Amino acid sequence: MFSLRDKKLAKEIVSKIKKLDVNLKFMHVCGTHQDTLVKHGLDVLLRDCGIEIGQGPGCPVCVTTPKEIEEMLLLARSGKTVASFGDMINVPGEKQSLQSMKTEGYDVRTVYGIEDAVNLATEHKDKDVVFMAVGFETTAPTTASVLLKNPPSNFSILCCHRTVPNALKAILDMGEVKLHGLIEPGHVSTIIGTKPYEFISKEYHIPQVVAGFEPIDLLMGTWMLVQQIEHGEACVQNEYTRVVHEQGNVKALKTLEKVFEPGDIKWRGFPVIKESSLELRSSFEEYDARKKHENELKSLKNKEFSEPEGCRCGELLRGLVSPSECPLFGQACTPSTPVGPCMVSVEGSCNIEYRYFKK
Repeated sequence: MFSLRDKKLAKEIVSKIKKLDVNLKFMHVCGTHQDTLVKHGLDVLLRDCGIEIGQGPGCPVCVTTPKEIEEMLLLARSGKTVASFGDMINVPGEKQSLQSMKTEGYDVRTVYGIEDAVNLATEHKDKDVVFMAVGFETTAPTTASVLLKNPPSNFSILCCHRTVPNALKAILDMGEVKLHGLIEPGHVSTIIGTKPYEFISKEYHIPQVVAGFEPIDLLMGTWMLVQQIEHGEACVQNEYTRVVHEQGNVKALKTLEKVFEPGDIKWRGFPVIKESSLELRSSFEEYDARKKHENELKSLKNKEFSEPEGCRCGELLRGLVSPSECPLFGQACTPSTPVGPCMVSVEGSCNIEYRYFKK
């Protein structure tokens, strides 16, 4: 909500942008930013100012590939106890979701965090428990800290963690969309700081601003991008100074380094993005579900999976289309009957658009 002070500042920002008569396209990579934009009507307000802000690959559930979902489905079918977050469990696979498997009697658990999955393994020593670890740099330190505490031997993770900066590089390299600026995610930046984004501004001359999640944060971040463009500058600015620091969370970063190493991985809607995954180091391979349950998963090793027919989630994640441009949106695809993950996750652009009745 806007305070009286923020309302005054917001009007001032809007007035200044309108006077510049701009025509700009920005991208953010955060589901919470998208929620703020749509919920408070900032998307419409800024379009009236000549600025379009689209959502990129900022939804962890959405960027998880069909193959990773099929891996969890196969582990459930093979008798494992599988656990993940509620959104992830509801994402459709090729023929069914983890949620539909649960209704068939398979041991699928909805958890609020990795600690809940570890507790399951501790309480049920006779069961192999696999946690689907999704998320960006924000949630990965929790996964790392748990593995450093030597969880029980019947526990493992299907690691699907990804990192943001190189995904942005991939979007720019693909050249499908002309971007004038990037609004970087506050939560991720709390962990990694601002330095990992600097190469983008240097190599691609793209202005960037790390922004918070209040409406005034996004308006201020937008204004800061406009100012960089007006002055012919391209750097990383930090609007979210009350939380984000240049060096990030040093302790969390050290924890990540102990457990993970960078790897190459596909994202939904993208080809393989180099060094955009967090893979378990060899010293933690006893907790790597892909190695621990290699025999159960071998049938998927060389298999490829495509998007559901008609689903445009991949294009949404690359910033090429909006939810309303998908023919399934609000018709065949709704939160109660989702076709793709962007309608499942509360951080997905389709789910957000549907919730605020902007069909």
